[in-house]
Amino acid sequence: MNRRPRLELHGSSASPEEAAAVMAAIEQFLRDTTPPPAPAATSRWLRAGLFAGTGRDPGAASPWGDAERWGA
Repeated sequence: MNRRPRLELHGSSASPEEAAAVMAAIEQFLRDTTPPPAPAATSRWLRAGLFAGTGRDPGAASPWGDAERWGA
């Protein structure tokens, strides 16, 4: 899914260079003001489901790089 808006400049008497500068400024503004992505949700229920779905031992170290063991 492409979440980037499609920018178009209509009805302008600007030169191609000026129009490109305006679009670049708008794109820079959109990049600068975009909120950061939400942190990944890691709940005990999610961890239990991942362990159960992959047949892993809940007492072992997590194969997903989590430092904590299940139930800690």
